[in-house]
Amino acid sequence: MPEYDALIVGAGFAGLYALHKLRMLGFSCRVLEAGTGVGGTWFWNRYPGARCDVESFSYSYSFSEAIEQEWTWSHRYAMQPEILAYANFVADKLDLRRDISFGTRVTAAGYDESRHGWRIATDTAGEFRAHYVIMATGCLSVPKVPDLPGLENFRGGILHTADWPREGCELAGKRVGIIGTGSSGVQAIPIIAREAGHLTVFQRTPNFSIPAWNGPLPEDQRKAMKAEYPALRSKARNSYAGDYADEYYLTIMAMTPEQREAAFELRWREGGFNYQYAFRDMMDDPQANELAADFVRRKIRAIVSDPITAEALCPKDHPIGSKRLCVDTGYYETFNRPNVTLVDVKADPITGFTASQLTTRDHSFALDTLVLATGFDAMTGALTAFDIRGRAGRRLKDTWQAGAGAYLGIAVAGFPNLFVITGPGSPSVLANVILAIEQHVEWLSELLLHARSHRITEIEAERKAQDDWMADVRASADRTLYPHANSWYLGANVPGKPRVFMPYVDGFKTYEAACEAIAADGYRGFHLLRETEEAA
Repeated sequence: MPEYDALIVGAGFAGLYALHKLRMLGFSCRVLEAGTGVGGTWFWNRYPGARCDVESFSYSYSFSEAIEQEWTWSHRYAMQPEILAYANFVADKLDLRRDISFGTRVTAAGYDESRHGWRIATDTAGEFRAHYVIMATGCLSVPKVPDLPGLENFRGGILHTADWPREGCELAGKRVGIIGTGSSGVQAIPIIAREAGHLTVFQRTPNFSIPAWNGPLPEDQRKAMKAEYPALRSKARNSYAGDYADEYYLTIMAMTPEQREAAFELRWREGGFNYQYAFRDMMDDPQANELAADFVRRKIRAIVSDPITAEALCPKDHPIGSKRLCVDTGYYETFNRPNVTLVDVKADPITGFTASQLTTRDHSFALDTLVLATGFDAMTGALTAFDIRGRAGRRLKDTWQAGAGAYLGIAVAGFPNLFVITGPGSPSVLANVILAIEQHVEWLSELLLHARSHRITEIEAERKAQDDWMADVRASADRTLYPHANSWYLGANVPGKPRVFMPYVDGFKTYEAACEAIAADGYRGFHLLRETEEAA
């Protein structure tokens, strides 16, 4: 049975960097990847319009100056093919493929207390042993398929944005329905609408979307950005969101109405998440938040010609930013097309399917193809999708039955030598995830070096430290407007999933400082079992 110092699950950006970093430090490593190539979420999510909502120069590795300078981004916000090409470029540049087993899905992992290591089962490559297991499975990697009544009756094509056919899909002239208006739906809808004969959008809850104003980057701007990389990276590392955009320099309630309108307009014209992160009181003060939300609703009403459709697209049930903002290219304008229909399935719920129709309470819609843009079992889905058993054979899924918890978002009490990259309790989805990944991998690498030099055989989060950390995570969230929405941050999109706010909301810089303080204090909150203690 093959045995390694560290076995890494997933060959997305987290898995690639973990492999590179640990291999450079002399750890024997193997990556197990279910897909046939690298890229993680960007390998699977190939739907029309798939694009990152973080700017390209920020959504990239910072650990290698050579990679920074050799790779050139073509657009402000990169499309999926370019991001996947970047992942492949990094894998080739660092010669990572030789240590990756593709087409290999992990089916079970169990901790062997006598050996202080893990035994991992796969569907195609047999079993492995490893001292450490690092879950680099991503926060948005397990698609959520809704329980739609009678879907089995439908004989048309059924597609999910998170598992789009590699060869693409011919939608020209077809009657297409799409369910879901989160980020994936918002990106896909304008592209599908230009191709389909007719597109019917089935919307349960509208979300706030800010224009990306995406486009090609001029050559002089690309050169200037590359020259400024050190300063940009330093700014991102010392920010709230792990990005180089200006943050929190305006207070909505301190401005006059005229100043507020100008500030909102400026950030709308800049586009993207800048609209949220410019304002220090948007996520703390309900009145400030409502002013920012009302500006966006007024923009929607000005863009969408039909007033009934415009009103249906205006979110009114949650504070702006409490669900992840969408970043779009021509989303609201799409509803002015004569071949696009919006259906409010909260007012007119889906009741079933026939071979060629989707039926609601009041209407029937003839469809050739149904697209599900219904999101993910976020943050924990990949960690509970297979059987992970820690001490005394306890399942991780059972441990998290009342809500996910991980010390620093990295380690789970009762599961020694198992680590999670950007897990629940870390900034992850509220930060530039590439930088969050780098910080986790680098911090974890230092911990494993410490363990190797001190002959530590077992690393485990202490239960009290984990509970105290997660209590702080939830208390900090409760001081904001984030929990005021039924969002996937809370697991609210998955029936039966515990409603626990999972991301760390106090920001990347604060989180990194906490991690550094814990390390400086001898990795406080971790039980570190040394060989001498084991022998005694």
